[in-house]
Amino acid sequence: MIVRMWEVKAYPKDFPALLAWVCDTAVPEVEVHPLHISSEVFSSTDHRLVVISKWRSNPLPLPDPPAELVARSPHVWDFSPVDR
Repeated sequence: MIVRMWEVKAYPKDFPALLAWVCDTAVPEVEVHPLHISSEVFSSTDHRLVVISKWRSNPLPLPDPPAELVARSPHVWDFSPVDR
């Protein structure tokens, strides 16, 4: 399994629009892929959004957010479970 963390920062006034885009467009676009297991969306008080998605293998990238809504382009990290 691969866990992908995708994080983006919105302009404060555009946070609701970016959140709607993530929930209504970006996440549904990847959720239909057969290798997708699950996704969760988180928000912070400093206008950041994080999507945590789990994949069987080969995670798909989220689409690029509308440039006018983001204060900084998205960052992406992939993680694998650790046996302990």
